[in-house]
Amino acid sequence: MQKLKEVSQSNLLWHNVKISEHIEMLEVTVRVGANQMVIHPSVIRDEQAYVLVDTGMPDCHGPITKLLTEAGFDSLAPYSIIVTHQDVDHIGGLPEFQGEGVDVYAHTDDQPYIDGLKPLIKFSGEMKTRLLTSLPQNLAAAFESAFSGKVKNVTRLLEDGEKLPFGGGLTVIHTPGHTPGHICLYHEPSKTLIAGDAMVVENGKLQGPRSTATPDMKTALASLRKLQAYPIDTVICYHGGLFQGDVHAVIEQLTESL
Repeated sequence: MQKLKEVSQSNLLWHNVKISEHIEMLEVTVRVGANQMVIHPSVIRDEQAYVLVDTGMPDCHGPITKLLTEAGFDSLAPYSIIVTHQDVDHIGGLPEFQGEGVDVYAHTDDQPYIDGLKPLIKFSGEMKTRLLTSLPQNLAAAFESAFSGKVKNVTRLLEDGEKLPFGGGLTVIHTPGHTPGHICLYHEPSKTLIAGDAMVVENGKLQGPRSTATPDMKTALASLRKLQAYPIDTVICYHGGLFQGDVHAVIEQLTESL
């Protein structure tokens, strides 16, 4: 795997890692005051187009775009967006990435939340106020407008087991629990699982979803059993990044008490 150019600015650090000829993992560190959060969106490319998986927070558009440009993705068109689930650190950048002809894919069960028809499950009014007051006025206004319920964000609904053509073959795996419509994506040519928040990597170890952010942990862990049907060499976790090892053994251990 090749680690590509690393760039920084006052509150952000970013770089990307080439997983295969079709997949690159992006890494963006967002610093807010004394706190920081590291996220790992993914990009899946074909010869003529690419798809971005998750969009980060509202202030992540700049570094993600720079990474896409440095990796040559800006020469590919059109692009699409797949959202693994409704959490704000996955959809917050969506308003800036959307444009004419850009399809946004999400699972049916999270679509009403991403379209603003229902309030995000884990995003309280207080959290929203803090986020909006921390953003420049234009970003705050774009965020409020996009998730007001008056804008159709999701243009393509996804179902469990659906096959998408991106990168030579991408399978949608519905893994509810973290949110009702959470999905993982399996890239068959490289045997790579894009796990979203279904699992995390902490201190080099693959673990289940974070209990503090998972309303239905029992369902979330049961969902992991569906992953056992796929030969997996590499896992990309949105929080924690890459894991390579015996994924099936880890899942067996995580779900043995169910």
